[in-house]
Amino acid sequence: MPTKTLYLIIFGFSLILTSCQDQTKKSPPNIIFILTDDMGYGDLSSYGHPLINTPNIDQMAAQGVRFTSYYAPSSVCTPSRAASLTGRYALRNAPFNFGPSSNKGLPTSEITIANVLKTVGYKTAAIGKWHLGHLPQFMPNERGFDYFYGLPYSNDMILPWCPWLDDTHKLNMYQNENIIREVGKKQENLITEYTQEAINFIESNKSDPFFIYLAHSMPHLPVSAPKKSQNKSLGGKYGDVIEALDESVGQILQKLKKEGLDKNTLVVFTSDNGPWHNLPARMVTDGVAPWHTGSKSMFKGAKGTTYEGGHRVPAIMYWSETIKANQTNREVVSAIDFFPTFINIAGAKLPEQVNIDGQSLYPFENGIINSKRKIFFYTHNDYVEGLRVNEWKLRITEEHGIELFNLNEDQGEQYNLANENFNLVKTLYNKMEAFAKETNSNVFNLN
Repeated sequence: MPTKTLYLIIFGFSLILTSCQDQTKKSPPNIIFILTDDMGYGDLSSYGHPLINTPNIDQMAAQGVRFTSYYAPSSVCTPSRAASLTGRYALRNAPFNFGPSSNKGLPTSEITIANVLKTVGYKTAAIGKWHLGHLPQFMPNERGFDYFYGLPYSNDMILPWCPWLDDTHKLNMYQNENIIREVGKKQENLITEYTQEAINFIESNKSDPFFIYLAHSMPHLPVSAPKKSQNKSLGGKYGDVIEALDESVGQILQKLKKEGLDKNTLVVFTSDNGPWHNLPARMVTDGVAPWHTGSKSMFKGAKGTTYEGGHRVPAIMYWSETIKANQTNREVVSAIDFFPTFINIAGAKLPEQVNIDGQSLYPFENGIINSKRKIFFYTHNDYVEGLRVNEWKLRITEEHGIELFNLNEDQGEQYNLANENFNLVKTLYNKMEAFAKETNSNVFNLN
């Protein structure tokens, strides 16, 4: 073979190799963040539910990491979502729930995960429940998302479930800035609709890195499952909804595999807070029963409280061939940690002008997830009500006073050890007080 011809062949292969390397560099991993609404710690079979069957989510856990000390940033909807998307405790930006009568939203000065990922070429979608302000300046298309399909707030925000609303209010489905139809009480197709929108977005953007924030409206009351899922679960009506959500996860994972994207996609599954209990009378109507809620497992409290049942929820991370399979992580982790984690994975830069409370879980050394989190604050409205440091949890509320629990030995928060550990109480309280001062919020007095 002539030397010139051999040179041209080698040069050609070199160009191809360089092109492939450049392409690899330009293809950061896709990220899908699946957030359910009001799902409890014990609602999945992989977290111990004896009747509800969730094989797809369980398979995610078997092939990835299952967290057992994972904390939603808040025990109610809006602040939990605000913190999850900004990496900042909601005391800094949105400590209260928003609704149809509110003129507030996540402050426009806040930087979302989507805002940052767009700077490195990601296509971004928010699908499902938003609940961070329904006025135009607060909606997803103004917060870094290229595409929005979903509801502006919770699925119960209509009559008769919210009796303070007038009869002119409608619960509408949005596509970007446009109302496409009224949803009202006809909610049995929400899970399948959101799932199909996520699958469509994957199909349309498979050549680019993408971020999908899939925030299901379920299993927030009033629960409603697709017709094909009704009366199928041994866990009753609520179980039907959880199993429909599991099927949704399975369909998304199947789509990723079909498109050859599963090895380049991080999938996270979790809940915004714990399940409701002691339902207000307004909710027990129109087919809603007091038992149509989730399981908090062994934990005390539920949605709306700073006991473990309000904050501790299931969380699973899956990334084929990147995250080592069959991990159980018992370290303290929170949704606020996803903000820096996702940004680091994407190769983007963290915002420098704001305090980020999240601690990145990335890089994954040998596929193992390790948490850098040393402390977690429990907040409710504009109060710092508690904190966890290692096994110790201090909680101070107007109703229950000073409570100190050893969460390694007392997961159910049954034994208050405050009286015999006052020096520890004082040390932990000083941290709460300092954080309240930093965030211009409140803390109950230590007395």
